Amino acid sequence: MKLSILMPVYNEEQFVHSAIKAVLDCEYPCAIELVVVDDASVDRTPEIIDGLEDERLVKLRHPVNRGKGGAVRTAVAAATGDYVVLFDADLEYRPEDIPRLLEPALTGEAEVVYGNRTFGSHSAFSYWYVQGNRFVTTVVNVLFNSYISDYATCLKLMPTKLYRDLNIKCNGFAMDAEITSKLLARKIRLFEVPIVYRARSREAGKKITYRDGFKAIGVMMRIRFFYKG
Repeated sequence: MKLSILMPVYNEEQFVHSAIKAVLDCEYPCAIELVVVDDASVDRTPEIIDGLEDERLVKLRHPVNRGKGGAVRTAVAAATGDYVVLFDADLEYRPEDIPRLLEPALTGEAEVVYGNRTFGSHSAFSYWYVQGNRFVTTVVNVLFNSYISDYATCLKLMPTKLYRDLNIKCNGFAMDAEITSKLLARKIRLFEVPIVYRARSREAGKKITYRDGFKAIGVMMRIRFFYKG
């Protein structure tokens, strides 16, 4: 088995070197590749990525910004692994948790594995961010008669073929809602494992806003009532 770790990057000069190094330095129970897609960053991010060399590192760059979803689509198209997992370059997540997501897949216990964030005083961006995430997660559970704890977690692991079949169209943060809703619409059970999460502040580069929550709900509604799978 081979795992493709997909890392969309946009203006992350402060974290991208450490994030890539941390992912590559982690121990995995299978072969891996790290597909990094720079989404037309305007800071030193491209220069930093270009300076890194590893046979497992695949470096791609967009000439114009296409959003997180567009960067992930490029990464998925280039992936050569049997499974893919998303991983952000902002160090809010730990690469050490990726092998934990792999365990249920390797044993055949699950096809799709989500990393479940536990929010606390040390891991929350703000009270309203946490409550917003819980509210939108509740919406998706009601719409699809499911019970998941964290629809928007970055750490989502699944077969590469399945991800490609989902045909994800959203370019922004609503892609998380699209991925989760399409999986639930297909009656795929999502296996969740606890992970460590430390949200960064707005000053440190946190990009998501309340508007993204409303967009996510719109995507969920559309998939619930119009998606044919």
